[in-house]
Amino acid sequence: MNFDYTEEQNMLKDSVARFVQDQYDFEARCKVAALEEGYSADNWKTFAELGWLSIPFAEEHGGFGGNVVDTMLLMEELGKGLVLEPFLATVVLFGGLLSRGAADQQQYIGSVIEGSLQGAFAYAERQSRFNLNDVATQAIANGDGYRLNGEKIVVLNGAVADKLIVSARTSGSQLDSAGISLFLVDANAKGVARQGYRMMDGQKVANILLQDVEVTSADLVGELDQGLALMQSVISEATVAVGAEAVGIMDKLQATTVEYTKTREQFGVAIGSFQALQHRMVEMFMACEQTRSLLYRAACSQSADQAQADRDVLALKVMVGRAGKLVGDEAFQLHGGIGMTDELDVGHYVKRLMMINTLFGDADFSQQRFAELAG
Repeated sequence: MNFDYTEEQNMLKDSVARFVQDQYDFEARCKVAALEEGYSADNWKTFAELGWLSIPFAEEHGGFGGNVVDTMLLMEELGKGLVLEPFLATVVLFGGLLSRGAADQQQYIGSVIEGSLQGAFAYAERQSRFNLNDVATQAIANGDGYRLNGEKIVVLNGAVADKLIVSARTSGSQLDSAGISLFLVDANAKGVARQGYRMMDGQKVANILLQDVEVTSADLVGELDQGLALMQSVISEATVAVGAEAVGIMDKLQATTVEYTKTREQFGVAIGSFQALQHRMVEMFMACEQTRSLLYRAACSQSADQAQADRDVLALKVMVGRAGKLVGDEAFQLHGGIGMTDELDVGHYVKRLMMINTLFGDADFSQQRFAELAG
């Protein structure tokens, strides 16, 4: 199988890499993290001008017409810079659901591509953990529309989003697979209350309370009662995207650690000359490469057999959790005490790896799900 990128993909990858190198060093990233919005509006405008926000959308919607591989390579380079701008939340999750919605809702895709619309996908609840079908939020029929009542937590980009896509139960009991519907909601609508806060990796998220929020049938994303399959499809692609981000982070940590061991001296020689430490850095390298191999497999299987794609995505998530911990731990150990300080970027990369592990199901949950599918 040919794993070489096309000319267009190499151009995209180089474009993102140059941006990270020239405009998004660690100091610049810290300044962005301190902003109230949690991201830089100027950087987001640059993303739009460079065409990055159009990557996964079809040409008929004004997009680039890219696929999961294009998103993968972009996310890998963003990971190397610990980029805080909400590409995952607005483009991959919110935009992915919009592109599968009704024609009237797809009009917003143009605004996402232009960079003028921020979106968020509100699906997680306090009791649900990683089970997408555990939905207690209710959508009660009200004339030709619905009233939404419930709470969503840890909504990526939820604090600043202009539009939300909310999962709610339109029929069945709390744990039923059927009966879940998705609704497009104005984030400033009456009855929507948001509480924004930062995660330990600097990402801005929000808890969102919905109290008698009125929506119409035209706000339905996808088919009534069939929202779970739509959620699973988009989150599968998003999992590949964060897997690519994790690979970028792990590559950065491995390269930074090797470089540090060449300059840090102990007993009059560079610690990188110690055979025991060389073995540990080889283990870091192997963990990165094994994760990259599973990433490629998961990306390639997205357009193949669905059952195989589900297993590959779960396997990737397990590897991201396990290998990410190994690489992060070794980076800390080999940098010594300085690796734990906020003044060095190593700790910030490790924190992001820890948060990626919890997104869409951690390693333990994914391994259990993989075993169930394989069995």
